[in-house]
Amino acid sequence: MDLGLTGRVFIVTGGYSGIGEAIVREAAAEGAVPVIVGRSGERGKNLEAELRGRGYECLAVQAELAQPSECQKTVAETLARYGRIDGLVNNAGLNDGVGLENGDPERFLESIRQNVYHYYCMAHYALEALKKSRGNIVNVSSKTAVTGQGGTSAYVVSKAGQLGLAREWAVELLPYGIRVNAVVPAEVWTPLYERWVNTFPNPEEKLAGITKNIPLGRRMTTSQEIAWATLFLLSDRAAHITGQHWFVDGGYTHLDRAI
Repeated sequence: MDLGLTGRVFIVTGGYSGIGEAIVREAAAEGAVPVIVGRSGERGKNLEAELRGRGYECLAVQAELAQPSECQKTVAETLARYGRIDGLVNNAGLNDGVGLENGDPERFLESIRQNVYHYYCMAHYALEALKKSRGNIVNVSSKTAVTGQGGTSAYVVSKAGQLGLAREWAVELLPYGIRVNAVVPAEVWTPLYERWVNTFPNPEEKLAGITKNIPLGRRMTTSQEIAWATLFLLSDRAAHITGQHWFVDGGYTHLDRAI
């Protein structure tokens, strides 16, 4: 499907690996211009060079998004290069395991800064450009926002906050025609997930124990499948979709796993 994204400028945070990288690659393939944001300058420049070598326009921006000034800088660099922003994909974050028993208030607060604060900051600084383009926002959240996980209080409240912000911004930004939605993955095969599985004594057994509970196909969701859903929401094909939480998870969150 041609999503009509040619020339549109999309900021993708956490765009150097995993789900973010998949979104960047698919956006470029659709003719969009991804602005790839992350902490690692080297990884960003390598991805930028690769995509440019294949004939795609893109820009890598190194930023520590927990700092509001870095979010502002990211938006400024995007506008300086391209003069417009058509969409924002808030994706960066990390499950840092700050729980109630194994954490403390300071670590909890820092995790919130790392996982949800920059979603607000990026949207805040990009808002005027999004008003001009009648662009839209996609927050990438997690099924843990609605199921819980255990031992990850800060991450879960951040993910729940991302869903809440999608609904709140969808209401607030109606007058500007700016759509806001959230994509909600569950078990997605990424390099980070693979590293986690490999920490177990028997990684294959651990993975099999997870995939048997994914109703559709008994397999992990791919990063590319999350990217496809995200790009659809960014496109005019989703012109009357706003304030929605899209679960792209093979039925993992809501279907009876006993089936």
